[in-house]
Amino acid sequence: MLDLLVKFFTDYGYAAVFACLLACGLGVPVPEDITLVSGGVISGLDYANPHIMLIVGLAGVLIGDSTMYIGGRVFGYRIQRVRTFRKILSPKRFSQIQKKFKKYGLWLLFVARFLPGLRSPIFLVAGMSRRVSYFVFILMDGLAALISVPVWVYLGFLFADNLDLLMEYVHDVQKAIYLGLGVLVVAVLALYLKKKFKSRMSETLDEEGQGNTAEHK
Repeated sequence: MLDLLVKFFTDYGYAAVFACLLACGLGVPVPEDITLVSGGVISGLDYANPHIMLIVGLAGVLIGDSTMYIGGRVFGYRIQRVRTFRKILSPKRFSQIQKKFKKYGLWLLFVARFLPGLRSPIFLVAGMSRRVSYFVFILMDGLAALISVPVWVYLGFLFADNLDLLMEYVHDVQKAIYLGLGVLVVAVLALYLKKKFKSRMSETLDEEGQGNTAEHK
């Protein structure tokens, strides 16, 4: 995949990278990380400027993600009648994502950027629910993109002359990202459980206080 994308981007430059990232955002099964790395590689081979490639990468990623969010917001639940979107967001997956939104809140939007395969349906649900404004959506997605996009583009740029070594580093970074996400999920879940425990304790104490007051009367 990397060799194929590098050749394609070498021939067609920034426009090809941008178009490919848009397709990724729409759920086309092309790895976004490898697309960004390939853009970095052609920069390292002097076919493009790495800093411009970074801007193109950020634009392609955020516009592609926004397309899914806006589609969900404009068409709402009707979008599931379209066969293409029904494949991306089945009723079962929709229900699962709704539960995760209730559990993790806006953090799910941040984490979604690092979850290939779940990114598009999560952004669709965010738009369909209409509980998340576009400003909040683009803020959370943008913060995540400012982490992921530079990493992949500059990794490709730095190791453009050794693709085998580059792919080893890509796999190492992917593992590090998943490990970091695991730690983040555990931390958020711990905060959620702590908050829920405090809420229940507070309710119990209130009930006991009301009971004691009633007894004194």
